[in-house]
Amino acid sequence: MGFYNKLKWVLGILMVFVIIVSTNLIDRNNFIRVRDSVVTIYEDRLVATDLIFEMSEAVHTKELAIALVDSIYYTRQNKEVNQEIGELISRYESTRLTENESKIFKELKNNLETLKTLEITYIKSKFKQKDLLNQRISELKQNLSELSKIQISEGKRQMSISKKAIDIVELFTHIEIYLLVFLAIIIQIIVMYKPKKK
Repeated sequence: MGFYNKLKWVLGILMVFVIIVSTNLIDRNNFIRVRDSVVTIYEDRLVATDLIFEMSEAVHTKELAIALVDSIYYTRQNKEVNQEIGELISRYESTRLTENESKIFKELKNNLETLKTLEITYIKSKFKQKDLLNQRISELKQNLSELSKIQISEGKRQMSISKKAIDIVELFTHIEIYLLVFLAIIIQIIVMYKPKKK
């Protein structure tokens, strides 16, 4: 085998190697995007949705106690419910928040602090001054509803990111197969081709 033939073989094999390595690097990058998207959907969206649900239940308990003028709730359970809400808030803070979500979450925390102050006033008024308390609870429910909607839209966005990454992987896989077939044909032609001797 002459030098020219060896060079053709080396260049042919090198081209195939470069194409395979480059498509694998692209595939690896896209799989990382899919993995990150799935992790985000679980850790930052599903967990957050569960925390929002638990906070909503706690706020609903408070709303029910106000409607029923349940003095026993305020003397025995309210402190525990406030602690539970505080723990849920801390856990929610550890998730990755979008800019809009941060703003609404900050409003939620402010409304919760105001609610605690209003509850003290409500107890001191012998369970009579409940208008401001009901208003604050309505605002809290609105905050929780908005946060819930953000979880859905962000979950959809993350799913879209992972779908695009998977589509790109599929596209490059097809391109890789076609290129490999094309290169195999070219290599066969180069190997089989024998120039005519004059």
